[in-house]
Amino acid sequence: MGGPSAEREVSLSSGRACAAALRDAGYQVIEVDAGSDLPERLRDIAPDVVFNALHGRWGEDGCVQGMLEWMGLAYTHSGVLASALAMDKQKSKQVFQTAGLPVVESCLAARDEVRARHVMAPPYVVKPNNEGSSVGIYIVAADANTPPQLDDTMPDTVMVETYAPGRELTTTVMGDRALGVTDIITEGWYDYHAKYAAGGSRHVVPADIPDEIAQACHEYALRAHRALGCRGVSRTDFRWDETRGLTGLILLETNTQPGMTATSLSPEQAQVAGLSFAEFCAWMVEDASCNR
Repeated sequence: MGGPSAEREVSLSSGRACAAALRDAGYQVIEVDAGSDLPERLRDIAPDVVFNALHGRWGEDGCVQGMLEWMGLAYTHSGVLASALAMDKQKSKQVFQTAGLPVVESCLAARDEVRARHVMAPPYVVKPNNEGSSVGIYIVAADANTPPQLDDTMPDTVMVETYAPGRELTTTVMGDRALGVTDIITEGWYDYHAKYAAGGSRHVVPADIPDEIAQACHEYALRAHRALGCRGVSRTDFRWDETRGLTGLILLETNTQPGMTATSLSPEQAQVAGLSFAEFCAWMVEDASCNR
């Protein structure tokens, strides 16, 4: 847990929550804040399973997965290739398109170019291509006269995608099973604060949506999980424009390391599906392996 990414604090929260749940389930747990000495720490501990509660770069993009494969340590969640693909938003979108899944138009552009001109017709969204948790999101409204003035902390190359209006829906996949659909209700964009601050958003699970849309979310999330080659637990996010029915359902991205904090979506869906938090975490431990 922890690590050096922009999502370090969220990962620490996830790790502490999962560690407590796994102790409740009867496992012996050692918490490791991932630093440059991670291989040495793991060699000293010699764990049966590594529970990966890292988020963001290095922990979610195939890097730590490759290290664990090299060391021969069984670990949770997706393997090297699926993690790397899912973390790269543009490449994963190409995989989704090939699989026939509904996505919006997008492109990669230089940060300075995005500051200088509209690289696509507004409305559109600008985001890092390889960060999660809504880190560094810019929404450019349809009537925007000037391009967004991106912060210097944004990467040199960013992703620009057509804005998809509508409700924020998400579906967790656990192995070969879709757990349900959550409708995420916020006052504005589902940003970092809305995701992780108490009261930042309201989760309606199961979502009050037509059966056709719920079934489509399940199907699309499973197909996305399989197309990327995910293992264990993943979570796929959607936008749904209810005025357009099924054609208004757009797949945004798949997260291979969903948040596991007190306000996180996947544990809520697991609970509604009949699994306690401890049982959900224990399933991931029992599912762990190498060669993922």
